[in-house]
Amino acid sequence: SNTYIKNKQNACKYVGIKSTTYRFGDDVSEDILIGLIKDLNKDNSVNGILVQLPLPNHIDEHKVIQSIAPEKDVDGFHELNVGKLMIGEETFVPCTAKGIIELLVRNNIKIDGMNCVVVGRSNIVGKPTAIELMHHNGTVTMCHSKTTPLKVICQEADILVCAIGKPKFFNREYISPNTVVVDVG
Repeated sequence: SNTYIKNKQNACKYVGIKSTTYRFGDDVSEDILIGLIKDLNKDNSVNGILVQLPLPNHIDEHKVIQSIAPEKDVDGFHELNVGKLMIGEETFVPCTAKGIIELLVRNNIKIDGMNCVVVGRSNIVGKPTAIELMHHNGTVTMCHSKTTPLKVICQEADILVCAIGKPKFFNREYISPNTVVVDVG
């Protein structure tokens, strides 16, 4: 998490965005965290809010994310933004999903009409990546580590997105020649 935070701070600085980081101990209460978010929601000088996940176990992650004003939810995790993403309306897109599409586009990888397999069903990576691939006219199959026959499904992919967070889960048996592989893990 600290590496992600530092990279986000550096990226903001690089593009000229003022950022402020609020750090709390693992014992922070949910009320204090949500109270800060509500204050930032009301602050007109604040354009975006993101909460570094995961949160301590005693805090309801969903409740915290839903307390962020949708128009300031730069991670794109608020229910309203997820719904907008789903139906193709302009909204904040979770950064990893957006980054995967950007990686493919910048490398001239055709998505339109391609058989895309996303292995991973998280709300942060798997689901939004599948939706973004569909918005770019990919034919998407969503899987997870327990999908059967996973190897066969992966072998049929033109684009394979591996996003299950298990090191060394995939090997050459899962991948056919000319498959574009995006390893999110």
